[in-house]
Amino acid sequence: MERKKGKILFFLLLAVVVFALGSLLLADVRKKEKAASEHAEAVGDGAEDEPAPTGAEESQVLEIAASESESERENELETEEETEPYVSPIDFEELWAINQDVVAWIRIPDTRIDYPVLQGRDNEQYLHTDIEGNDSVAGAIYLDVEDEADFSSLHNILYGHHMKNGTMFKDVVFYKEQDFFDKHQDIYIYTPEKEIHLKALAALYTSADGIRRRTRFYSGRALDDYVRKMTAGAVTRAESPGPVNRLYSLITCSYEFPDARTVLYAYEVEE
Repeated sequence: MERKKGKILFFLLLAVVVFALGSLLLADVRKKEKAASEHAEAVGDGAEDEPAPTGAEESQVLEIAASESESERENELETEEETEPYVSPIDFEELWAINQDVVAWIRIPDTRIDYPVLQGRDNEQYLHTDIEGNDSVAGAIYLDVEDEADFSSLHNILYGHHMKNGTMFKDVVFYKEQDFFDKHQDIYIYTPEKEIHLKALAALYTSADGIRRRTRFYSGRALDDYVRKMTAGAVTRAESPGPVNRLYSLITCSYEFPDARTVLYAYEVEE
């Protein structure tokens, strides 16, 4: 009898244990299902909602946006400035109405050099002919016939008379004085398409040899070698600017010996 009661008690305990384990397993499954459901609702389409920014964060975002907007406006203004067409300070239409051979205007601040530049059919045409086509001892300032009219040659040569009254290229001879040379470094050439800024490089007196009129060079090294040779006897000069991309010569008569020339060499400033 006692044995039978023991078996019944054992099976009852076993049933309680099994029921308890089952309940625990069922509760765990439901807990996992609930957690999965809550995660799915939170994730939504796969992107978590960002927390709303605080007042300080909002202010910072607005400042960044304003800064970016201002930067964009500045870039737009710079682009507009870069694309603005060049307007020459010289009225070339008026000059061409007088003479179609006008190609530029040369100006050296604080000197009397402020003239139109012409280019004739040869280097004799404007030696004793003015811009209006009249015979003139003073002639005109003119560009070498071998040069390109737009000053794209590697060596651009300008001629002008040394007039006793101080006109034309008389002031070029003063570049042989270092003080004058240093104070008149800037030279400007205006064309219909652009402004060319030159810096004085060296000045000297020399003979009228044809080598001074060379305008064609097969390489940058050949031009560098030419510049070095042409300025070797300079009586005044500036500090070396490094390689010269484009050379200019302003040539006038000189009186150190018969048929002498004063040559002012200048180089184009890259701007």
